[in-house]
Amino acid sequence: MRRLPIGVQDFEDMITSGYVYVDKTDLVYKLVTGSKQYFLGRPRRFGKSLLISTLEAYFQGKRELFCGLAIEELEKEWKSYPVIHLDMGGADYSSLDTFSTWLASRLKNYENMWGLPNNTDGILSSQFIDLIANAHKMAGQKVVILIDEYDKPLIETLDDKELNDLFRSKLRYFYGVLKSADEHMHLSFLTGVTKFSQVNIFSDLNHLNDISMNNKYANICGMTAEELAANFGPELDELAEANDMSREEVMAEMKGRYDGYRFCRKIGGIYNPFSILNTLETREFRNYWFRTGTPTFLVKSLAEHSFNLMEFNDEITATDDELTDYRAGSANIVPLLYQSGYLTIKSYADSEYTLGFPNAEVRYGFTQELFNYYAPDSQRQDFDAKQFVRDLRNRDVDGFMRRFQAFFSSITYDLKSKFTAEAHYQTVMFLVTTLMGQYAAVEIHSSRGRSDLEITLPEARYIMEFKLSKKQDSANAALAQIRDRGYAEQYMAGGRPIVLVGAVFDPEKRNISSWMYDAMTPYTLREPE
Repeated sequence: MRRLPIGVQDFEDMITSGYVYVDKTDLVYKLVTGSKQYFLGRPRRFGKSLLISTLEAYFQGKRELFCGLAIEELEKEWKSYPVIHLDMGGADYSSLDTFSTWLASRLKNYENMWGLPNNTDGILSSQFIDLIANAHKMAGQKVVILIDEYDKPLIETLDDKELNDLFRSKLRYFYGVLKSADEHMHLSFLTGVTKFSQVNIFSDLNHLNDISMNNKYANICGMTAEELAANFGPELDELAEANDMSREEVMAEMKGRYDGYRFCRKIGGIYNPFSILNTLETREFRNYWFRTGTPTFLVKSLAEHSFNLMEFNDEITATDDELTDYRAGSANIVPLLYQSGYLTIKSYADSEYTLGFPNAEVRYGFTQELFNYYAPDSQRQDFDAKQFVRDLRNRDVDGFMRRFQAFFSSITYDLKSKFTAEAHYQTVMFLVTTLMGQYAAVEIHSSRGRSDLEITLPEARYIMEFKLSKKQDSANAALAQIRDRGYAEQYMAGGRPIVLVGAVFDPEKRNISSWMYDAMTPYTLREPE
């Protein structure tokens, strides 16, 4: 077996140890011969650290590592520069003091390594600018600054406003050095997940070239379908054999699970590299990326701001500014969902982006995380989405609705109180139906309106409408709405039995209070004689 670079973030180690490497060095050359100061935002585990390490090896003049890669033919000079590489992902964020001590020690390591005088005034920004200026003077070459996960201290403290404010104030001055030390720098490159508007480093777009949504660098991190097929042919064949699938079926499964990321208006089809590599290694299709970290702060933000989760199944829209800028504490959580990789661009028109889940891994994983937050431990242990499916396969509508009732009643009062009654029942519908997988869809549009929930099984198709009311007889009105608006008409020629279900959600009890259902007999289209 060839060596797959799972968790390998060091470019030199990857090359010298014989790991499979997807050549991105043509884009690296385009980058280093372009602007002077960059920012790149990408979700976690998307290859940002490897990109930073590749830039470090390039600017250190290690030409031997690039033998056979695209940049070997493009670069003619191979100069060596002093490189300061700071990885903010490895720090301790429990307090500002521990973080400051950690960062100061990293800067001191460079002072000692280059034989430069130690700055002892205790001010990080002062120590940083002195290091850059002295390194320039010592080497006779301007300095390259590479900062990986610049925003990790801010993201890790989002749920602690006081601590987050302290970090933001400290980092504002520290990162501000990159502007004031411009005369000593050849290039600076920052990576992260999001661009916090309160940090002054992003106050002037002429100062920092944000390439996060630049077409030229759309696939500088991640993997395209072409790169997957060209670089991992043997592993794809082994995966197909292990799962009794053809190569074509494997590629289709990969696409549905791990593809779909889009980081600019035009270019799409970026795969999550972490899930791809783990799937090829284990030869099993699983939600690898989502298991590496739970987005607790995102889930909390969704709950605190009473975000209507049903929008995930409709059209979440955003402008350019909203996608590239996030304010901590803002009620608009959409930018952070996009930048973190839980939403991606589906289309662009009339100066507006439409967003949605990128793929099945994110859709299911994020929903499961929401479910874990909203449902108590006892309910999580008992919950099985397959039981909902099983009820409907047996045409047991009563069993299905009673199971829905049980789930509604299990949600604790303090969570219920954060939502309006309508948002509460919509949230539960979203969670349960999404966990049911490919069978269920919500708010399906027809020519005369949209149904609340549709579930398609081999045995039958279910069309459901929910009314928010304290009146028990509203179930009949919900059933009548399905008929009057013709929600079932588009399916009548399919030959599959259709069951209409009208239900009532009591806003005071925060639960389903009654339901009615009826079956329709479809007709079969005949070929003309």
